[in-house]
Amino acid sequence: MINLKQSGDKMAEKIVVKNLTKVFGSRPRIAIERLKKGWSKRRILEKTGQTIGVNNVSFSVNEGEIFVIIGLSGSGKSTLIRCFNLLNQPTSGEIWVDGENIVNYDKSKLRKFRQEKMAMVFQQFGLFTHRTVLGNVEYGLEIRKVSKEERRKIALQAIEEVGLKGWEEKMPQELSGGMQQRVGLARALANNPDILLMDEPFSALDPLIRREMQSELLDLQSKLKKTIIFITHDINEAFKLGDRVAVMKGGSIVQIGAPEDILNNPSNEYIEDFVKDIDRTKIVQAKDIMQRANALVSLKDGVRVAIKEMQVNGISSVYVVDKERRIQGIVTIDDCIQADKDGKALKEILKYDYFTTDQEVYIQELIDKAVETKYPIVVVNTENKVLGIIVRTSILTGLLGKKNGTSKEN
Repeated sequence: MINLKQSGDKMAEKIVVKNLTKVFGSRPRIAIERLKKGWSKRRILEKTGQTIGVNNVSFSVNEGEIFVIIGLSGSGKSTLIRCFNLLNQPTSGEIWVDGENIVNYDKSKLRKFRQEKMAMVFQQFGLFTHRTVLGNVEYGLEIRKVSKEERRKIALQAIEEVGLKGWEEKMPQELSGGMQQRVGLARALANNPDILLMDEPFSALDPLIRREMQSELLDLQSKLKKTIIFITHDINEAFKLGDRVAVMKGGSIVQIGAPEDILNNPSNEYIEDFVKDIDRTKIVQAKDIMQRANALVSLKDGVRVAIKEMQVNGISSVYVVDKERRIQGIVTIDDCIQADKDGKALKEILKYDYFTTDQEVYIQELIDKAVETKYPIVVVNTENKVLGIIVRTSILTGLLGKKNGTSKEN
């Protein structure tokens, strides 16, 4: 998968985790010593009574990315995310945020860090039942002693961002589960944190609302560019949301990578089993399967140029663009040959019965289009400029998890 957020210049590291371990129990140092000797998590529990929550993990999170941590129950993912705001105090290791090791923070620095730089959204909404939606969203600002006028302004903006404008005076019990979770998200956003921790925030929602919340989170992220650490046990959710995904097992990280990298290059049998039942139609996007549009014709070119372009590339149709590479239409070999005989210009034989798509669209939305159309689907940006094309075989290879071929025909 091409990770657009990380293409080009290397992104700045917002969070760096070094050799982080969390042990639950009264004798954590003994457990650390046993870990260094190669003892298993189970053996340590049986012999010492100490529970290994997180076992010597190291990784970094880039500024502005959604970093998803996924694992089965007991894998250590929720324990790990609570180390980021020190709700779980690490037994050993370091957590660097913007160049400072927060593990060394005193109470004053930690309080300021939690109030201003990092916010958390939980699975259980945790709303105050005696407060309105507005009152819930304002709460963190009240704690920070923000003036009433200012906090109301900020809270109303956050409420609008999550799609709850008009519901400010409602009580939590009047809202659906999805709406309550939106309130929780708005409350976190109101403090304008750099980093957002989300611990299985959508897992209590029904499937339809869950998908809506996933899409809305991506829409919000496109505007707000927060650094998000997201916990889930749902691999489809992980691969839909994550710029990168970390798979955990037994307190350790087994593999980290972009979703497509993990799908196509699992590091071991555990990862192979983990991803084998994934629904690729909801994971693979147009940008992952599109081919470079090498065969294009300019609108100012004549029909003979179009004919030659199709002959050279062994294709029966070619897209026509203007000088800014904006799509104008498509022409076929038969129409061009006839136009050459009739002395017609290229613009006179343009066809428009083709499909365009955004590069972020998932395969599941392209399948019907691919069946209906006679031509390759053209991938365009917001300015209608051609980015690439998608042929039927590309969709098939995307579904099967194979590398793109070089097929030129639809």
